[in-house]
Amino acid sequence: MGFSQRETTITKQKSKIKHQALHDADQLAPEFLLVAYCHGYFPMAESRTGPVHWYSPDPRAILELQQFRVSRSLHQALKKNLYEVRVDSSFETVIRSCGARGESWISEEIVRAYTHLCRMGYAHSVESWRGDELAGGLYGVSIGGAFFGESMFHREVHASSYALVFLVERLLDRGFELLDIQFMTDHFARLGAVEIPREDYLARLRRAVRKPCSFG
Repeated sequence: MGFSQRETTITKQKSKIKHQALHDADQLAPEFLLVAYCHGYFPMAESRTGPVHWYSPDPRAILELQQFRVSRSLHQALKKNLYEVRVDSSFETVIRSCGARGESWISEEIVRAYTHLCRMGYAHSVESWRGDELAGGLYGVSIGGAFFGESMFHREVHASSYALVFLVERLLDRGFELLDIQFMTDHFARLGAVEIPREDYLARLRRAVRKPCSFG
């Protein structure tokens, strides 16, 4: 993939990249994105039309796969088989749906960049369908044994949670060891998410990305 030159670039600029506006479109090129994720950084646009900034939070929120908790209401909903879960059948629709709410950090640049990553096999969507209608879903990036969750949306009750349960089960089945959710929320805390120091996150990340796992 020709990562070595870009890895050198991002390593030299680690102190500058955090919260820095990157106006060069090449910063969202697939190779740069993948190297950034391997170093603990992810991009967010300031707004739908604003510049892209890079972040590496401290502490970092992760969802411990073995400690994932399903609420009683969700457990009951899962028994009803309300949705059919599909993978990568409508990635661009998922990412655009995630950004279709008030103010959003998912700009057109972000949509194009991650849709390209999906075509390359690195970005994935998990989708909850009711018949021919997309009811909810999520998307993220997969590198080695690490999955980086980016965003979720729902149009019907429990639709995004269905996708999340499917995601966790797939990651466990395929030997993944890290599910990054970036920032803690009350919702994820109830599901078993924890915050860990950035240094600990980076150590786990280095191990996970070297693991030969396949999401697809």
